[in-house]
Amino acid sequence: MTFAPRTLQARIVLLILLLLAGGQYAAFRLFEHFELEPRATARALQVVNTVNLTRAALLAASEDRRLGLLEELDRLGGVRVYPLDPFEEVAPLPDEPIILRIAEKVREQLGANTIITLNHFDLVGVWVSFSIGDDDYWVVIPHLHTARPFPWQWLGWVALVVALSLSGAYLIMARINRPLKQLALAADAIGRGEKIDKLPEAGAEEFTRVTGAFNKMSEALDRAEADRNLLLGGVSHDLRTPLARLRLAVEMLPQDDSFKTGMVEDIDDMDAIIGQFLDFVRGAQGEAETSGSLDDLVKDVAARYEREGKQLGLSLGQLPESKFRPHALRRLLTNLIDNAFAYGGGEVQVHSVVEDGKAVLSVLDQGPGLPEAETERLLRPFERLDTARGSRESGAGLGLAIAARIALLHGGELKLRNREGGGLEARVELPLP
Repeated sequence: MTFAPRTLQARIVLLILLLLAGGQYAAFRLFEHFELEPRATARALQVVNTVNLTRAALLAASEDRRLGLLEELDRLGGVRVYPLDPFEEVAPLPDEPIILRIAEKVREQLGANTIITLNHFDLVGVWVSFSIGDDDYWVVIPHLHTARPFPWQWLGWVALVVALSLSGAYLIMARINRPLKQLALAADAIGRGEKIDKLPEAGAEEFTRVTGAFNKMSEALDRAEADRNLLLGGVSHDLRTPLARLRLAVEMLPQDDSFKTGMVEDIDDMDAIIGQFLDFVRGAQGEAETSGSLDDLVKDVAARYEREGKQLGLSLGQLPESKFRPHALRRLLTNLIDNAFAYGGGEVQVHSVVEDGKAVLSVLDQGPGLPEAETERLLRPFERLDTARGSRESGAGLGLAIAARIALLHGGELKLRNREGGGLEARVELPLP
C-alpha cells in the first residue's frame, strides 16, 4: 500500500515540501555544528576566569578575611567555594557535545587534572576544582548557560519561506495541470465516441506541441469517421435497393412455393444485418441528452414486447431521475432483451437498482450461460459464440458491441455475468448525478 498522492500536482508540492524540510534541517544542523565551537569557547572562558579570579582573591586575602570574602562572592555572583575531599564520589559529565567541549577547553587552561562535574551534592551549578598549596577546593558557578534558546524568530522565517515556496509550486503546477486536464477530458470524450471542439494551442512550447498533435489526431479521427459513415451509408443504400427488388420478386411467387418463406427470412436477416452495421457506425452521438426516469424507459420497452406477445418480468428499484439519451438506451435494452430471448430461452427478466452510486440495469435469462473466458470477447464487434448458448441465430455479432458502445457513451459499462443456478446476466452500470 502506498501513501503517495494520486495527482501530479500534489506529488510535486509534497516533493518540494520534503526538499525544503530536508534543506532546512541540514542548515540547522550545520549551523549548530559550526556554532558549537565559539559557544563552548565563550562558556569555558567564563569558567576559567571565575576560577582564576576566585583563586587569586583567596590567595591575596589574609586568612582572617577569607570567610568574609567567600560570603561577598556568594552575595555578588552566587559563586561558592567548598573544600574538596579526595575520596568523595564525583558523577561523570553528561554525554552532551557542548558540555564535553567546555570541559575540554577548561582543562586545557586549568590543567588536565582539573575535576569538573555538574550538580554535585544536589547543588545546582558547575563544580570546578582548584588548588591552593596542598588544599583542594571546589568553585561552584551557579549560572552557566550552555543551552541555546530556541530560535523562534528563525522558525517563523522558515515557515514563511516554506509557505511562499509551496504557494509558488502550487500555482506553477496548476498552470501545468490545466492543459493536461483538458487533454484528459478530451481523450475521455473521444473514447466515448463524442465530438469535441478544438483545444486551444497556447502556453509553453511543450504543451503547444502536445495540444497541436492532439488536435491533428482528433481531426484525423473525425475525417475517418465521416469517411466510414459515408462509405457504409452508400453501401447500405446500394445493398438495400436490390434487396427491396428481390423481396418484391419473392412476394410475387406463388403462395405454395416451398422456397418462398425461407427466401423472405433470408432477405429479412440481410436487412437486419445492414441495420446493425448502421446502428454500430452511427452510435448515439447526434442525440441530445434529456432528463427522465430510467424505470419509465424500461416500462416503455417492456410494453412493446408485451404487444408482441413476449412477457418480461420487471423488478424496478425506483431509480432517481438522471440525464440520458433515450433512443440510444432504448436500443441498448432492446439489443440485450432480444439477445436474451434468442439465446437464453424461457422467461426474461429486467431488474433495476442503485448500487455504489450507480444505476444498474440487469437483463436476466435462463439459458446455459457463457464460458467465463469469453464474456469480455463477446462485447467486441463481430464476435459470436453461438454454440455456447445453444442457438444458431443469424446476425453479424454487433448487438452486444452496440450495447457496450452506448453504455460507454453514457460513461457506464456493460458486463456479462453467469448467474448462480444457470443463466446469464447482462449488467449495465450507469453513473448517477
